[in-house]
Amino acid sequence: MKITETIAFRLDRLPKGYVFSYRDLSQEVDRQEALIKALNRMVSSGRIAKLSKGKFYKPEQSPFGELPPPPRQIVKDLLVKRGKVVGYLTGFSVYPQFGLSTQVSNTIQIGKNEIRPAFKRGRYIISFIKQKNTITKGNIPLLQLLDSLRYVKKIPGTSVSDACQRLLALIKDCSAEELVILIRLALKYPPYTRALLGAMLEQINSATPQLKGLKRSLNPITRYKIPGASLILSDAENWNIV
Repeated sequence: MKITETIAFRLDRLPKGYVFSYRDLSQEVDRQEALIKALNRMVSSGRIAKLSKGKFYKPEQSPFGELPPPPRQIVKDLLVKRGKVVGYLTGFSVYPQFGLSTQVSNTIQIGKNEIRPAFKRGRYIISFIKQKNTITKGNIPLLQLLDSLRYVKKIPGTSVSDACQRLLALIKDCSAEELVILIRLALKYPPYTRALLGAMLEQINSATPQLKGLKRSLNPITRYKIPGASLILSDAENWNIV
């Protein structure tokens, strides 16, 4: 079978939007130079698209034109290493799915324990947020929620009060067990994030013993400037939010 036919056979089995590299096809084609040439021909013909150097994807067409790969596909090599979760999508990458913003950004944000400088991958900017908690598959949704609280003043296309209203609704949907974990994880976040979470938990009458510990973790004389939060959170003053 010719190299082009071998590659085409493999690509036919990949879903639309799937990102792959030379390495993913190296088992089928042992001649690197021939592999590169074959893929470049496929890019020229429109059968595949190039994301960045050495990375390609199967394009999907919509009535409005070609769709980009999902953010997770674009950065999947930065999220899992040797089968272990080492990062997660956050910030600009999850605001739309949380109902916090309708704006789609070309910046993909990743939470990681060990971060690196931002860099470009094709037309996307990949940036990182330092996460001090251990990252597990199970706690990622809660870390994403806490990150949204942390950057509530920087969510594009919405006001702080509207963002707080939506975040309050998301926290209400958490189970009692999830709220306990949320408070534990919040202890490694900045004080104003803890204060904002505390005010929201008090608003929904979450009387968990851990809430008192969250309050004790804050300096009682420090004030946290989160303009607009008090319009939604009746207990904002109790948590020194102004």
